Amino acid sequence: MSTGTDYNLAVPSTHLVYSEILSVTSTMRKNSRWATPIAYYPTPARASASLASSLGLRAAVHTDADGASKSRQQQPVRTEVDLMVGFEQLKRDVRAASTDLLTMPLPTILAPFLALIRSPISTAPITSAALSSIRSFFCCGLISPSSPDLRPALSELSNTISHCKFDAGGNNADEGVILRIMSVVKECICSPVGAILGDIEVCEMLETVLTTCCQVRLGEAVRRAAEYHMHDLVRVMFRRLDDLQPVEEGSVGQEEDNPELRMNVSPTRESTVQTIDQVLDPSSPDAEKTPVPVVPNINMTPYGLPSITELLKVLLSLLDPTSQQHLSRSHTDSLLIPSLSTLNVTFAAAGPTIAKFAPLRQLVMDNGCKFLFQLARSDNPTVLSLALRTIATVFETMRPYLKLQQELLLSFLVDKLTPPTGSLPSGAGKLGIPHRKNIGASNASASDLAEREQEEGSEAEGKPPSKAGRAGITPARGETRELMLEILGHLSRYPDFMVDVWVNYDCDVNCEDVFERLIDFLSKSIQYVDPQQRGAQVLCLDLLLSFVSHMANRVEQEHPPWPEEYPLVSTILELKSKKLLLLTGASRFNKHPKGGIAFLEEHKLINANQPPDASEAELATYRAQGIASFLKNTPRLDKKLVGEFIAKPDNIEILRAFIGLFDFNEVPIAEAMREMLESFRLPGESQQIERITDTFAAKYFSTKPAEIQTQDAVHVLAFAIIMLNTDQHNPQVRKRMTFDDFKRNLRGVNDKSDFSLEFLQAIYDSIKKKEIIMPEEHVGQLGFDYAWKELLVRSKQTRPLMSCHTSEFDSHMFKLVWRPVVGAITTAFNAPDDDYIAEKIIAGFRDCATLATHFKQPEVFDFIVMSLAHSTGLADALNFPRQSNFPIVEVEGQNITVSALSVRFGTSVRSQMATVVLFTILNGNVNNLRESWGPVVDILQNLFLYSLLPGRMLQMADFLGGVSAIPLSVAKPSEAAPRLDGGLLSALSSYLLTPYGSSSDTLIEATPEEIEKTMCAVDCIAACHLEDLNEQIMGLEAEALYAALRTIQDAANKRTIYKVKQKQNEELPPASNATVRERTIQPLAYDAASVFLLEMMVGMASHARQYIQDVWPIIFDHISAILAQAQWFSILLVERTVVGLLKLCQIAADEPSLHDQLFVALDTLGGLPNE
Repeated sequence: MSTGTDYNLAVPSTHLVYSEILSVTSTMRKNSRWATPIAYYPTPARASASLASSLGLRAAVHTDADGASKSRQQQPVRTEVDLMVGFEQLKRDVRAASTDLLTMPLPTILAPFLALIRSPISTAPITSAALSSIRSFFCCGLISPSSPDLRPALSELSNTISHCKFDAGGNNADEGVILRIMSVVKECICSPVGAILGDIEVCEMLETVLTTCCQVRLGEAVRRAAEYHMHDLVRVMFRRLDDLQPVEEGSVGQEEDNPELRMNVSPTRESTVQTIDQVLDPSSPDAEKTPVPVVPNINMTPYGLPSITELLKVLLSLLDPTSQQHLSRSHTDSLLIPSLSTLNVTFAAAGPTIAKFAPLRQLVMDNGCKFLFQLARSDNPTVLSLALRTIATVFETMRPYLKLQQELLLSFLVDKLTPPTGSLPSGAGKLGIPHRKNIGASNASASDLAEREQEEGSEAEGKPPSKAGRAGITPARGETRELMLEILGHLSRYPDFMVDVWVNYDCDVNCEDVFERLIDFLSKSIQYVDPQQRGAQVLCLDLLLSFVSHMANRVEQEHPPWPEEYPLVSTILELKSKKLLLLTGASRFNKHPKGGIAFLEEHKLINANQPPDASEAELATYRAQGIASFLKNTPRLDKKLVGEFIAKPDNIEILRAFIGLFDFNEVPIAEAMREMLESFRLPGESQQIERITDTFAAKYFSTKPAEIQTQDAVHVLAFAIIMLNTDQHNPQVRKRMTFDDFKRNLRGVNDKSDFSLEFLQAIYDSIKKKEIIMPEEHVGQLGFDYAWKELLVRSKQTRPLMSCHTSEFDSHMFKLVWRPVVGAITTAFNAPDDDYIAEKIIAGFRDCATLATHFKQPEVFDFIVMSLAHSTGLADALNFPRQSNFPIVEVEGQNITVSALSVRFGTSVRSQMATVVLFTILNGNVNNLRESWGPVVDILQNLFLYSLLPGRMLQMADFLGGVSAIPLSVAKPSEAAPRLDGGLLSALSSYLLTPYGSSSDTLIEATPEEIEKTMCAVDCIAACHLEDLNEQIMGLEAEALYAALRTIQDAANKRTIYKVKQKQNEELPPASNATVRERTIQPLAYDAASVFLLEMMVGMASHARQYIQDVWPIIFDHISAILAQAQWFSILLVERTVVGLLKLCQIAADEPSLHDQLFVALDTLGGLPNE
């Protein structure tokens, strides 16, 4: 923030300077040192020297105690008189000037003020007044880019500010001085003259401010003020990057290594450190009563990348947890909180520009992310919040360069946020993605940040760590959990986040399946029932719905062409397939090594590049190299099994190929052993160890290492290093091996000579300081350090993060995770407590349906429909009895039937919402239904039976034309009714059919509350537009039509054929002496739903004449079964069956292939009983 952009002096500069002189000297006179008037004027000797100098005469020379001669003018200003005389001299110069001091050298104007600030005899009020005057000069424009001798003045000013001294007074007065120092530093750097400052001056002043931020001794207000000043300073500094030329790898200038450009090695570094301590603790006994000499900076090149790099380095170093272990909790927090807040401001100010500079980028990629990730485990909510916030800002600015760091962070967040396995509701796992062993590039990769919470020394029992659902990791709870979820939501807020994750990690053989883990975590968290975690569930639901929404939006958008520098889309998909095979092969290897190798060879993942004309020896070599490469570069393998496998006698060629993959050129033998033993677990048998060390010796000696004369010497050294490592770091060993012991053990083994002491000392120190840790032993801080080292190695080999602005991968992603996604959305839909959430869930269902339609995945659509149908409550078997007649009331000119179902349905808002969503999705998408026709048909049946369907769906068409409503019940014929001539159809026409039948049952009067609830149900059904849906059902395409007819046929058979069979099995045969009436078959009671289903089938077939050849067998099977047992069914059902068959025959007459079926149909009609 520039605070001095366009300042103009409203008063003459002479008045400004003179006023500030009076202000400072007035404060000085209040002190006893300057209370006597004699102190205000120069001594005669001083006056004579001054006069002589003005006349061009030689000044008097005085000799000091050591005999050295000095001019009075060259002596440092130290005494009380000298300080006051400086202001008196400046007064005279001001009076001598006309009205403007803008031509006077700036160092001359500032000299008495700076001398007073540096003086140890100055008090806090006096120093504060001098600092206030300096600030006024900035604010009023006296110090401006056009000021004479500006650069040396700024150099002296920065040095003075960094070495400010004064007699300690009260705490309030001391803190007042510190506040003035902060304001002057801010004006100096943030004003227009700040661009002229050099790197050393900037670093000195920044160190003063940053040190103040972290001092617990100071008051909270002072530290917060310093922190806010620091924010303004870093904004100005890092915005300067926009004006600098980007610096890439290998083009960093030599000035980066210049010690004078570092904050802690400036020419006055020792004095500076002492003086800063004195500013923050003026009563310190180390504060000597001597002024600090001003060492001006000769090189006045404007500050740039060196000072910015140093500032970032210092800010990051304050986050190092290992350097703060000796500090108390309060001291640690006082360092972390301002450092984190300042870093967050730093990255926000710099933006993506910071990644264009290699030194800054490397600092962030290494120490920056490492320290921030460790602080993400803090139990202090403030530190945790700031750390997560800073991490989000870092990824916002440098995401393309932090591919593996993002993988580590996302894996850590999932580990900490995944609910405990035992807390998930029953069946939750069925909706989730099956857990696979993830395939991170290191056995101690993304998990170790979370695994540090486990006990140090816990045994892995030879099994690789499970990346999904890791045991022993304490899930985050309460505020910590919500903070982590918020940061996960912040990281994933941009539309292509999930695509980037899937392409960069799930399709990378060396990375985890981060996308699958994220979806699995989100879906399970939504199903995890815990009232205290409701807020977390809402956040997870929002993330999941955003993923679906973004994918649905991409379907309708146009995307830029796939970048040419990226791998082809087909190549990425092939890598995903290959990764799945590798996962399977690794899993089989961990169970049975030979079986795993055979599986990989079968799928050509090992010997893919061998030439077809290779000899048997060459094939054996290629095979050994392929297996070795798989074992070394596939860290999801059990490292104990790897060690045992390569050490077997039959696998000696594989062992040689495995060791041959390491590059030991110019690598010390201790480090070479460390690198090798970190790739597998050393077997326990001596013969196996012998084979490994012997092979290692041959490989290492081939690099011609210095000091080692023979291969046998390498072999002995390897054994000695293994023994030394065990001796130095095994807690059961009480007496440790000394260097003399180690040297004695290796006497004469180097071709009958000794190794040099320096060579052995280097090996001994390396092993003693840093243990060689086997892969399964990487836990705690050691595990994290190992993981980070592996991550940095991989970072140099992996490509930057690919930004995938495309929908090419959406179908593969959706096919992979649709089931847990839809299941989680359904679970959330059944229990939302907020209209906003319910609205987003409904939108989520629609988006899933859109995706299922676009990607032609009918199984997804079926799952959505069945989930929603279950939520409506209309597809279930109804437990309450159904009356023959329901009360019918007139409301707003409309006859409304009040039934038990309408009352219950009208009471449940959730059921109504599910119904509207269901039929909204079905409208226009019925051709996508396959297996989900069952609940749709059940819903239509129930709505029909309880008089909730629209009138047009209740009609049945006569054969000769005209329509009538399907009755819910029929009038019972009189027992003595005379027989009418004219055949079956004439007899059936004698029955009076009404829309809802007629019955002698007593009507129950409906209450106003029931009527109101029924109206809610009627309005809901009206909003579903079932008439439009019915028209679409009548015009189904072939595949959906066949599925629908089979479902309707099955439902109709259950209500007719199956019931007849059940009744036939239950009834006893009539007795031999039974009467004719007793022998007469008692048909099933009239079932209106069976007629409704029959009419649906006939109507669908009538509208799909082009498919009659395929439809005929389905419908005729049901019709023929009814007509074959017509005496068991009601007369109306038989009549409608006959009418339906005649309609089908009329359509089939136009299809030559069905002509023979017409005769079968006529035979069926001819077989009907006479009565």
